[in-house]
Amino acid sequence: MQEFFKKIALSAWFQNFITAVILLAGVLVGIETYPAIVERHHTLLHIGDQIVLWIFVVEIVVKMAAEGKRPWRYFLDPWNVFDFIIVAACFLPFEGNAITVLRLLRLLRVLKLVKALPKLQILVGALLKSIPSMVYVSVLLLMLFYVYAVAAVFLFGENDPLHFKSLEIAMLSLFRVVTLEDWTDVMYINMYGCDRYGYDASSVLPCDRPLAQPLLAALFFVSFVLTGTMIILNLFIGVIMSGMDEAQAEAEEIVAREAHAHAQAQPQAPTAVSEIEAMQGELAAMQGRLNTLLQLMKPSK
Repeated sequence: MQEFFKKIALSAWFQNFITAVILLAGVLVGIETYPAIVERHHTLLHIGDQIVLWIFVVEIVVKMAAEGKRPWRYFLDPWNVFDFIIVAACFLPFEGNAITVLRLLRLLRVLKLVKALPKLQILVGALLKSIPSMVYVSVLLLMLFYVYAVAAVFLFGENDPLHFKSLEIAMLSLFRVVTLEDWTDVMYINMYGCDRYGYDASSVLPCDRPLAQPLLAALFFVSFVLTGTMIILNLFIGVIMSGMDEAQAEAEEIVAREAHAHAQAQPQAPTAVSEIEAMQGELAAMQGRLNTLLQLMKPSK
């Protein structure tokens, strides 16, 4: 029975079927965002959701049965644990406002697609491997934000209270700048003064103390964009690319190891040398029989 379930769990048709069900689950969750459709086809959507849920239950049972007498080995794979948690959570008794939590849990089924597609597994593995290095890059970026935010409050707080009134608002504004989202507007407000650019009667905060600082504002924002966007944010890309290389190398190593194990399990085919030796032996035997026949065919004196 173990071999039977293992053959099913590893078969291409089973994995493709589960991938299709995951896509169907994502479509059903998306449809539930349209109240009119939900009200009109509530029963049909509920039946579809239950079918998807029980298919995932069958998937778990098949994979656990493939482990034979050691079904707990199913939980040694982190992706299997993730699948099990999502499916088990859908059986919890949700009522009232907690139904939103159930809908979010259904949405997590779409993430099962990561496990179904090996290339996505490599990408996720690369991101996970990059987390330790990304933490240090994030700390460096946070230090940059903090230094520039404190300086911005002192330099531009009075002229531009909308963006630099306090430290936390300044850090949020610098995040907008580092993503290059209309960062030149923030720079022009402090280059030309809030009374000449950016502020009007409809502004949230009034322009009480305009102060134009053309050179200082230009140097401040250009240096921040060059340092934060062009250098530090690109470090994130470098870290992720390094993680991608490591994850790709590990995936290739796993495939090579599985292929080697599969080759070891198969009966060894005769080598070319052994085949030649066998053929030489057969030729020698045939030559001996031919000589014997020739001796018998010679006329006796």
